Amino acid sequence: MNSAVIILAAGMGTRMQSDLPKVLHNVAGAPLLIHAMRAGDGIDAQKTIIIAGHGAELVEKAALEYNPDAQIVIQSDQLGTGHAVDQAREALNGFAGDAFILYGDTPFITSDTLSKMTAERENGASIVVLGFNVPAPSGYGRLVMAKDGSLDAIVEAKDATDAQKQIDFCNSGVICAPSALLFNLISEITNENASGEYYLTDVVGLARKRDLKCAAVACTAQEAMGINSRVELAIAEEYFQQNARTEAMLNGATLIAPETVWFAYDTVVGRDVIIEQNVVFGADTTIESNAHIRAFCHIEGAHVSKGAVVGPYARLRPGAELANDSKVGNFCEVKNAQVGEGAKINHLSYIGDAIIGDDANIGAGTITCNYDGVFKHQTQIGARAFIGSNTALVAPVRVGDDAMTGSGSVITKDIPDEALGLARARQENKQGLALRLMKKLKAAKAALKKG
Repeated sequence: MNSAVIILAAGMGTRMQSDLPKVLHNVAGAPLLIHAMRAGDGIDAQKTIIIAGHGAELVEKAALEYNPDAQIVIQSDQLGTGHAVDQAREALNGFAGDAFILYGDTPFITSDTLSKMTAERENGASIVVLGFNVPAPSGYGRLVMAKDGSLDAIVEAKDATDAQKQIDFCNSGVICAPSALLFNLISEITNENASGEYYLTDVVGLARKRDLKCAAVACTAQEAMGINSRVELAIAEEYFQQNARTEAMLNGATLIAPETVWFAYDTVVGRDVIIEQNVVFGADTTIESNAHIRAFCHIEGAHVSKGAVVGPYARLRPGAELANDSKVGNFCEVKNAQVGEGAKINHLSYIGDAIIGDDANIGAGTITCNYDGVFKHQTQIGARAFIGSNTALVAPVRVGDDAMTGSGSVITKDIPDEALGLARARQENKQGLALRLMKKLKAAKAALKKG
């Protein structure tokens, strides 16, 4: 069944106390909006429509960076959810398929849940609503169920009777319906209610008047969580992390201290990976099986292959590619660099914009000098090369296969295969000069104290 996703993202989010649109605040390294868009990806939606309002330019930029095919529609006046969805009418004119209504501030709706809603549609329901149970609800619209198990009505909290307020099956706001039917029903919505707004939820009552079947699918309250404040944002972050940690461990990873490991929204972790304490993953990171991430590492935009070891206290930045059984050790930083199979960068080094050959050994304190103030340049280090400690490699430069550099060298020219590159001043020892110099410095200090 063809489907489209309409994501409501026009609200200001005043409780966030922020100049940034609410839907652009991050959970697990991605804006709330992107989490909602990912749910649509999971059901292979043919169209994604974002209803933007406050901060529309920023919302559009974020949405198109994630999905260049997304359509942005502006809701100039916020007159309710029904009015917001109606802004997508032209974008979906002639679309033969179902429309899912999602929310840019509700990040945890899963594609599995949307698939369950699709199943209800295939089972004959014209309108499918996502609900959740919560004890003693307050402020939520209620789902009123008929005796036959179908959905009879949605009643907003402000309009609910005392008896309806006792219902604990609440409305998430997520709706699935045939696109043509949805907009036909929206045309009949009025704003005759306590808020004077056009409620999207009225489509259920309007559908029932036409004797159309409506259904409700249940999810957890956590999945339906909406984010309206910084406090709720923090709660959402913790919820995501707990789930991500559990999923990683159930899939075969070992987390030494799970509560100290932080995942990004798209982190991929293989089987038999060991992750020690206080590790932070940024976006676009893959850790393959049998890799070992030691304590206090920060990894983002990187690919760590099978059997590789990272850390402790290492940082992998975007573009870091570690091949099988390679090693990046303590207090090392790797950025936009390919580290070959079995290669070692053990301590206190910066490797940026580089290609490191298989089984190369990078000595402590090595720096690839990749930036000339305007352009970035690449350093190439061949297979089995040995880079002496405290070497500065001034890119662009190549160190050949089986070549070496002397410790403390500043390498500005290519080193051929199997050659030793030395680039440092010859040492001279001045007998007695250290003692004389120290006496002179101490005398100067004493003179300053006398004043």
